[in-house]
Amino acid sequence: MNDPNTAESAGEIDYIVVEESPRFISLKRTQRSFIFPLAAFFLIWYFVYVLLAAFATEFMSQRVWGDITVGLLLGLGQFVTTFAITMAYVAFANRKLDPLAQEIREDLEKAQAGA
Repeated sequence: MNDPNTAESAGEIDYIVVEESPRFISLKRTQRSFIFPLAAFFLIWYFVYVLLAAFATEFMSQRVWGDITVGLLLGLGQFVTTFAITMAYVAFANRKLDPLAQEIREDLEKAQAGA
């Protein structure tokens, strides 16, 4: 009865059972173990930047080269960090999440076709 491939009637899949299956739980855990630490890192990095801009204006306005200031470099660093996190997540998803999701999807499609 707890088999994710079990259909209540022809062609129907019990998605609640699938969601509670060990493989799906593992998929969610793997995704969250990557997302939550990076989200926390980025939020801390963002708030440090905002706090520096608000309270350390002398530091942020120091010129590094010509009209380029520390604040400008840190602000551009926000964009670089965003792209780096996105690229890291895509690589992680391709390597770790997508194969497991594909297995789950294929099993469900087989179960639905066989029902």
